[in-house]
Amino acid sequence: MLTAVRSLLFNFFFYLSMILQMILWTPIYFLMPRKKAWFVPKFWARSSLWLQKKIAGTNFIIEGLENIPAGAYIVAPKHQSFWDVFAFLPYLDDPVMILKRELMRIPVFGWYVGKMEMIPVDRGSRVKALKSITTGAEKAIAEGRQVLIYPEGTRRAPGAEPQYKYGVAHLYAELNLPVLPIAHNAGLYWPRRSIFRYPGSIRARVLPVIPAGLDKQEFLERLTRDTENACDELLIAAAQDKNPPPMPPTAVNRLKELGFPVKTDK
Repeated sequence: MLTAVRSLLFNFFFYLSMILQMILWTPIYFLMPRKKAWFVPKFWARSSLWLQKKIAGTNFIIEGLENIPAGAYIVAPKHQSFWDVFAFLPYLDDPVMILKRELMRIPVFGWYVGKMEMIPVDRGSRVKALKSITTGAEKAIAEGRQVLIYPEGTRRAPGAEPQYKYGVAHLYAELNLPVLPIAHNAGLYWPRRSIFRYPGSIRARVLPVIPAGLDKQEFLERLTRDTENACDELLIAAAQDKNPPPMPPTAVNRLKELGFPVKTDK
């Protein structure tokens, strides 16, 4: 009951904060140069993480920040939750995100996204999508930016069988850049398609960069292996917590495969 109340309160203040900040920052945000304007979304990200800690009781730990390189590279986070959409922004210099074109049509929010010159993609056509991603990414890296792409394309439940797409391998080969993988277990605490936000500590791990120049298949196998191995370790760490979050069936099955059975009566 308490978790439900805290979750509802957090969701209310999370979206209220987003709306109020978009309104309040508007006069400053749209007059600032693009790179300096990053202060606004990064401030919103930090304030959202603070609200989550204070209201929902969900803290976070990020390991491996020393692995973040300078200049242009590809960022490839695991995608489990809305949390990973904003949580890493404060640690990246000038990221450009690949996102659905429909998001650009949302009033005010779409304008904010447009200011940051993100890469909108029409996912109805794979060929057109890859072309627009490559064109937008080439422009971004020429400016020394970091291209952020979710290798699986959509949110996956913790412990679910990985489904890494061709798009990230295509981008890796076309741009000839190193890739920074990021693993985490945020989906346990901020589940997809759920209003619940569970207390505890989200764990994220910034992994060593995968160098440019590998064969596409070799790269994709390494990205999958490095990210999923780290996600397995973070899943086990959450299960070993004194008060672990509820485990979805995919997480329970994966833990059993890893030889770490868990109780499902919570």
